[in-house]
This record gives sequence, C-alpha cells and structure tokens, in this order.
Amino acid sequence: MLRRFTLAEIDAAAGLMHGGGVLAYPTEAVFGLGCDPHNAAAFERLFVLKQRPATQGVLLIAADFDQVERYIDLESVPADILQQVRASWPGPNTWIFPRSSAVPSWVAGSHSGIALRVTAHPPADALCRAFGGAVVSTSANPHGQAPARSAQAVDAFFGESLDGLLDGALGGQASPTVIRDALSGTIVRS
Repeated sequence: MLRRFTLAEIDAAAGLMHGGGVLAYPTEAVFGLGCDPHNAAAFERLFVLKQRPATQGVLLIAADFDQVERYIDLESVPADILQQVRASWPGPNTWIFPRSSAVPSWVAGSHSGIALRVTAHPPADALCRAFGGAVVSTSANPHGQAPARSAQAVDAFFGESLDGLLDGALGGQASPTVIRDALSGTIVRS
C-alpha cells in the first residue's frame, strides 16, 4: 500500500526506507526512487519497479560529504580533484569516483566506480539527514520512459506497487544532473 508523506513527516519517510521500503521523492529536476543502499531486497524491488537491468547500477545522494566519504576509495583520488569536487557540493553535481569496499556490489552494478552527489535540494537533503546517510537515487520511471516530474506522474507509473511517496517541490533544474568522472572530468551523462 502506497503511503504518502509530507515534508513534515520526513522522519516517517526515512523510517520506511530503514524498514526496507522503496520511496519516491523530489530531487533537483525529477522525482527519484530511493531505498537503503545496504538492503539488497529493497534494492531488488526498486529495480523490478523500474524494469531496469541490475548491471546498470545507481547513484547515491547525501546531505553532506561525511555521508558519502566511506564509499570513495580516497587513496585513488588526488587531493586537488577531491577539493574541486567538494567545492561543487552541495549542488546539482554528480561525480563518479573509484569505489571503496563499502559500496554494495548491487549498487555499482557492472561499474568499477560509484556515482555520488551531495544535494542542495531541501527535500532530498532533509531525507538524507533523517535517514542518517546516503540513499539510492534513480529517476522515478520505468526504464526507457521519461522521468516523473510530479507526484501524479509517479502515481501513474507505479501506483500501489510503490511503498511510499514524499510529496514536495522539485528543484529548479530542467534536466537530471550532469554526471562526470571525478578523475578525468569527462561528462558521462549530460
């Protein structure tokens, strides 16, 4: 059964993810689907909802650098690059890093790195703070379809199959965040 949450109920929305639920929530440009990145069963449900191959992996969003630091193989990242990335956060900037052993294999899929973003979008930031760590973030849509830009579109895509929906405003981005390789600066998704 789909549970709807307002921003005033952010702790309950985070609790749903702690309990293994999949939650839709507003991000900078589109609604995302999220779950606890360390819960394999929740992650599997998310991929079934999206009808997406598990080899693709997902990104994680967080409220601050402390929430993502453990997922980065810091020894492989030059200090100047890390400083540049950190200067771009919080903000609508997603970076792919060499991943540490803390990244569950199902999160990275067939990729050797991990995509991370420290968000400045208030609802997503509040969700990560309430959750107490980074959460999965992938667009709320079946694979191959346009991402949901409203709670109504999330409903139309998933209905009661989804566990929860955090209703709130999207940020000002016209399209999902650019994803760059942190080491090379190469744009992976524009």
